[in-house]
Amino acid sequence: MRDKLPVIGHGFSYPMVILACMLLLNSGCSHKEEEKPQEQAASETQINAHTNENVFEEFLRKVKDDPKNVDNLYHLADLYDRNAQYEQAVETFAKVIAIKPDMGYAYLKMGTAYSRMNQPEKAIAILKDAAAHLPNNPVVMNNLGIAYGKLGRWDEEISALKKAITIRSRYSSARFNLGLTYLKKGNLAAARAEYQALNESDGTMAQDLLKEIEAGK
Repeated sequence: MRDKLPVIGHGFSYPMVILACMLLLNSGCSHKEEEKPQEQAASETQINAHTNENVFEEFLRKVKDDPKNVDNLYHLADLYDRNAQYEQAVETFAKVIAIKPDMGYAYLKMGTAYSRMNQPEKAIAILKDAAAHLPNNPVVMNNLGIAYGKLGRWDEEISALKKAITIRSRYSSARFNLGLTYLKKGNLAAARAEYQALNESDGTMAQDLLKEIEAGK
């Protein structure tokens, strides 16, 4: 089975990036994490014409020169995250939060990094903080649901995914994940209902879910 899960854009002045990453559940199912960008960011290997540095080196230098600059710290953490350097990403997002404790997106990305490191307990704790700062963000609830699922806490996963769909009714990834969670609980009828609803918004993803339903009979 496969599941789908997201992470976000951010409202700073520098550009943000999208990444899609496959995660494996303990049960063998995988989650898809989607990031919703504001703009396309430059590759970390792209050279800055003004400094002859690549983007990663540039922000390492900026943070060294001004370690309290939250914009630079956040961008550096995001670069670590995109480079799958999740431990460094978590450490840097923690520095962001220490300076600006109300920055909800830092909690969200930090929690998702913990999830990618297969540390769901830590992911849940941080994503709950993200939910407190971003109460109407469906990505938070989707990612929180997946973290619950990694611990086999299906009912809490279902609750979080339903909330994500309540916030954004055509949230295909969350609905896909919800269908898979019903399959994990053996509720084939509920999984088929999610397939029908998903088919109205994302036919390709609906077919992926249908394949899992047919395989799980």
